Amino acid sequence: MNTSTVEALRLDAITKRFGELTANDAVSFSVHKGEVVALLGENGAGKTTLMNILFGQYTADSGTVSVFGQELPPGNSRAALDAGVGMVHQHFTLADNLTVQENITLGVQPLRSLRTDRAAARTKILDLAKKFHLSVSPDARVGSLSVGERQRVEILKALYRDVRILILDEPTAVLTPQETNDLFATLKVATESGLSIIFISHKLHEVMAIADRVVVLRHGKMTGGARTADTDKHALAAMMMGVEAKAPSVAPVQAGETLLELKRGTTPNIGNAPGLKSVSLALKSGQIIGLAGVAGNGQSALASLVGGSNGPAEGEIVLNGNSVRSWTPRHAVQSGIARIPEDRHKTGTIADFDLTENAILERYNTSEFSRAGWLNWGKSRAFAQGIIDKYDVRCPGADTPIRLLSGGNMQKLILGRVLEANPQIILANQPVRGLDIGAVNYVHSQLLAARDRGAAVLLISEDLDEVMALADVIHVIADGRLSPEFKRGEMTPAELGLWMTGQGFETMVQHAS
Repeated sequence: MNTSTVEALRLDAITKRFGELTANDAVSFSVHKGEVVALLGENGAGKTTLMNILFGQYTADSGTVSVFGQELPPGNSRAALDAGVGMVHQHFTLADNLTVQENITLGVQPLRSLRTDRAAARTKILDLAKKFHLSVSPDARVGSLSVGERQRVEILKALYRDVRILILDEPTAVLTPQETNDLFATLKVATESGLSIIFISHKLHEVMAIADRVVVLRHGKMTGGARTADTDKHALAAMMMGVEAKAPSVAPVQAGETLLELKRGTTPNIGNAPGLKSVSLALKSGQIIGLAGVAGNGQSALASLVGGSNGPAEGEIVLNGNSVRSWTPRHAVQSGIARIPEDRHKTGTIADFDLTENAILERYNTSEFSRAGWLNWGKSRAFAQGIIDKYDVRCPGADTPIRLLSGGNMQKLILGRVLEANPQIILANQPVRGLDIGAVNYVHSQLLAARDRGAAVLLISEDLDEVMALADVIHVIADGRLSPEFKRGEMTPAELGLWMTGQGFETMVQHAS
């Protein structure tokens, strides 16, 4: 537990408005030297805006930011960096074609620096890696590293710049249980050395494990705060949402017939991303099939096959008992496959389209919304408004550009678009990534309801907790290989974590031989 009285950071009465929207409303809190403070809040609560103000990327309408007693000039990113503020983003900002050392020193010294400078940089990196238990080779190409190793590089990049305050945005979203434990061990060493940490996460059990104190935002206002020793997950959820958050109950079900089957499917590698290696998988009616794995181990290749973006180089897709010869996204949609894409910004929506246009993206050419090539805007708007009302999409209206919505509300629109088509098969690829606990519970309840109606749900998630909580059966994917099927409750997180690192496959091969 941190007992330092030295104030590392103070945000005092920060207010920021965007038109009629008040994103931050007189928010004040502090962080002490060597302390871990968790910043919690629903999607759209104002966390990102607050961090952008701290970094000088936004200018507050009123209020001040001080680092170790020195007030920072507003809207000045360089001043924040020079004051020792660093951030590890949820989506890493590394160059795959450069080495670890080149990524760490990028922006600090020229890539073609003197040999003596490179040697000194290497020594500093190795010293930091040893001190903070961040094992990684300075000479390795970042493109060849695992997700956990890439995160170590991001943390080393911040430590190399001698940061005094480190912001971690959803740091465990793509880590295995073992990698999460390693990260927490690193953070413990870092705080003992005096580093102050702001920990942004939606995983309340991890917040309770790592944070000294919690600050909660709701609708742009600070609604509460507490020491983790004096609170629990349920109280924090209630502070975030205004009501107690209840996860949906998952009743056991009997799976029905096989709707889609992949038989010994193989796809080529794409760059550093492995393809599938003779993967067989059955999606059955009334069942949630969970796919666990560390990012970049073949999930995208499998999602592309199920969603119709690609066909197998070898193997076969069987849909409703019939072998598929021609397989395209349109064929998949027309066959009753609905897709919740991995990246809602890049492949799930078109940023400058409004909610109506995004709601009909995959069905604009059907008789429901068009005739003789002409869109029926009345029906289209009514459909979008129905989704807004039914799925509680919080927005000014159906004509709002979707880029203005929070991640949670954007995901609700995609979910409504998917479920209102009454699909046979749902491809749910990272469906709750970056969502708050309220939105997570809502998405999960809708997927369970679809399962209970008889749909087959393929849940692809890098969050092992999500897979274990929701799936009826679980497979693990690692380096393009698929594990045997595990029934709910059959495996512990640690056992699944071994499969995620590839060790389970090695053991299986040894037993077979």
